[in-house]
Amino acid sequence: MPWRNDINYTKAQTTLLEVNRSINIPENQSFWRKLLAFSGPGYLISVGYMDPGNWATDIAGGSEFGYTLLSVILLANFIAVLLQALCVRLGVATEMDLARACRDRFHPQVNICLWILAELGIVACDVAEVIGGAIALELLFHLPLLIGVCLTSLDVLILLMLQRYGFRYLEALTITLVSSISICFLAEVVFAGPDFSSIISGFVPQPIILHQQKILYVGLGILGATVMPHNLYLHSAIIQTRNWQRTPEKQQEAIQFGILDSTIALSLALFVNAAILIVAAASFHFSGHQGVTEIQDAYRLLTPLLGVKIASLLFALALLASGQSSTLTATLAGQIVMEGFINLRIVPWLRRLLSRLAAIFPTLGCIVLFGEGNVTKLLIFSQVFLSFQLSFAVFPLVALTGDRRFMGEFVNPLWLKILSWLIAFFIAGLNIWFIRQSF
Repeated sequence: MPWRNDINYTKAQTTLLEVNRSINIPENQSFWRKLLAFSGPGYLISVGYMDPGNWATDIAGGSEFGYTLLSVILLANFIAVLLQALCVRLGVATEMDLARACRDRFHPQVNICLWILAELGIVACDVAEVIGGAIALELLFHLPLLIGVCLTSLDVLILLMLQRYGFRYLEALTITLVSSISICFLAEVVFAGPDFSSIISGFVPQPIILHQQKILYVGLGILGATVMPHNLYLHSAIIQTRNWQRTPEKQQEAIQFGILDSTIALSLALFVNAAILIVAAASFHFSGHQGVTEIQDAYRLLTPLLGVKIASLLFALALLASGQSSTLTATLAGQIVMEGFINLRIVPWLRRLLSRLAAIFPTLGCIVLFGEGNVTKLLIFSQVFLSFQLSFAVFPLVALTGDRRFMGEFVNPLWLKILSWLIAFFIAGLNIWFIRQSF
């Protein structure tokens, strides 16, 4: 990584200045009161791990390959927990988000490349949210996909309204949506009645995942949909909404509670991701419907196959909640990336509109040229693209948090450095392996 040697490592103000250090942390209170005060950022992050992109890859993986890819979901979640913990350490120790830290630490040419890749990753994420939201509107209200895609651009109004009242309101809405998704899929798992011994064996990695290109493709999609690149930029910024005291002891406490918050939230995301794949496997794969890869087909078949009238409705409601929750966090991530890398601040509604338009046009083009039946393929491809883009966020994060000059006493310990670099090279190696398999 090409470091800059001409900078003075001073604490710098992060992005999202309007909410920075806006939530007070109670002093001399119980463990649970402090955990409650720190709870929130982890749930904002977790929605990126259960967005419509996850739905497409999990449904495809479950219906085609049964429980085989549960091991990929488990591995991806473990990687996510570790990487988000690094984001907490970076944000608390330096009071910078990842994008701002890259701007201060790397050469300008490198930062321009990282910024462009980050923006492309956010657009790919936005494509998934546009498609997911439009499909949910189609299933619930019978709106054509073209109209639904256009309506998804209006969700910026929700974000602007909530930010006006404070960051806690945004967190409360997100937690409500995440809880709704979890309850819906808990019911779906009960309706599906899966074989739990087969589920347990599915969490054991199998060599066939690496040797069959089709399975590897969907597996990479699951990895890209689970470990979202924009979440690394987002988490390192929103952890700084908490107003801890600027002492080493309180910083260490903030790191511990921040990591605990994200670990709990990501455990909930693991349940949702696994539940989607389990429902798809139990409902479709083992009933002779292995070709169900479209979200719309899954919706139509759930009720007749499970024999429960409400099954399809719960599925559509959870999809709508998923799309709306993840679109809120993508907006914040886009603002952080633009402010952090190139120090450009624009009004949030304009930033959101530009990001959403960049996602709407390819989605509309896919619908017009290839028909509504192929939008799920675009959705899965967007998640595979995110997997390839992930390394360009992970390597800077691992390098920065392992640099003692930058992190001071909060630098990663040796065991964490080794584990972090192994994960970074594993992600890159998996993508290279897929390219080799393709050719």
